[in-house]
Amino acid sequence: MLSLNPKTLSPSPFNLRSFLIPQKPSISSPSLCVNSTTCCQLNQITERGILFDTGDTFFRHESATGRDLGVLSAALYKQSKGQLRVLDAMCGCGIRSLRYLVESKADFVLANDANESHRRVILDNLAQVERLEGEKKRWVVTHCEANRILTDCYLQRDYFDYIDLDSFGSDSSFFLRAAFSSLKLDGLVYVTSTDGYSSGGHRPFHSLSAFGAYVRPMPYANELGLRILIGGAVREASVLGYRVTPLFSYYSYHGPVFRVLLRMNRGKLPEKRDYGFICYCNRCGNSQAVSWDELGQIRCPCNNSTKDAASLVVSGPLWTGPLHSGAYIMEMLNLVEQWGWVGKDAGTGLEKLLKRMLEESDPRLPFGYIKLDEVASRAQTNTPSISTIMSSLHKVFYFYVLCSQAFELQLRRKGCVLLLRGMQQVDHTLPTMRSRQTVQWQDASGLPRKYTGAKNYKL
Repeated sequence: MLSLNPKTLSPSPFNLRSFLIPQKPSISSPSLCVNSTTCCQLNQITERGILFDTGDTFFRHESATGRDLGVLSAALYKQSKGQLRVLDAMCGCGIRSLRYLVESKADFVLANDANESHRRVILDNLAQVERLEGEKKRWVVTHCEANRILTDCYLQRDYFDYIDLDSFGSDSSFFLRAAFSSLKLDGLVYVTSTDGYSSGGHRPFHSLSAFGAYVRPMPYANELGLRILIGGAVREASVLGYRVTPLFSYYSYHGPVFRVLLRMNRGKLPEKRDYGFICYCNRCGNSQAVSWDELGQIRCPCNNSTKDAASLVVSGPLWTGPLHSGAYIMEMLNLVEQWGWVGKDAGTGLEKLLKRMLEESDPRLPFGYIKLDEVASRAQTNTPSISTIMSSLHKVFYFYVLCSQAFELQLRRKGCVLLLRGMQQVDHTLPTMRSRQTVQWQDASGLPRKYTGAKNYKL
């Protein structure tokens, strides 16, 4: 376990020679596009106007939105603090490090990848930015295991403002403690999980060892994946005497990929706040939060007896608070507009995604969601169109958030059923939901699935 020393908020000189591989001959270019002689033409890709080479590294085009969110958050930190030092612990081909330098205006980036064979690709990509600015280095490339580079930075008291942990599976849980130790106070850490089986409840003992949460199958596996990732970070930070809060949470079906941006400060979360258990009833579909002192006394409103609890499943402990900060999402939206990343030609629907996050950020919203088709089935009526159900919700002043075929709201499933029955009494010919764009989605099994009417949207 790492010992805890007081941190300084000013950067300290850090000698990386102890674990740096000898530097290659200088390859520098002030332009933002790589010379055609530098990279292999076959693997050249352009992202947000920046040309780079992927080589033989693992790279996914679908992760561009996650990289956009990281660049935006790093740029906001630079604007508010006046400086930005980034540690990209698993940089791959170096595209994230390059974008932090070019778009977020990072003062320094430490690009690390454990695979030494990727060194040439990383150096060629980062060579688009001058390595030296006066006597100061703008970027450095290392090849160490992530925990080692993070621990070395901590031991040298070389703290970073922003740490990007883009790991596979649930590996990020192994790096969190070292990452928090090498992060400045009020700094940001961008964590990742691609463990869809754990979020689907199919590997409860694995999720217990990785995130400290015993997860059972529940309908909203996507959201559970985010909440166990945040909960694991809360636990690791608390051990070191720190408090972390999520600024945004992003789910993408192509991995699946769960990404969360966390801000770290001193102190611990108040007792019983936003860290507990989630209970789901397979009989009636009701979900509820369960505190630590309520364990052993759990019952569902559909059954007044605590003895008949066979239909109840409990997952946790995990994060039960808001997944996003509304104020922070607004800052990101403003920056997106300033950078011109909005409109039909922007390419990723980033503005729409951030607006959905803003809707989800209201602290009054409960966790989980309710499937519209399931509610209609319980109400014994046809599934109304999204616009019809939302119009009715507006009329009865329910607070809601639209979520493709599902919606989150502050009333129990029974209230939804009654609402749809009331709509049926007004109009006996509710239209059946027509088949619209069908995209992959992740169901309770933690595996990709197809939902009719779903849009490419995270929870």
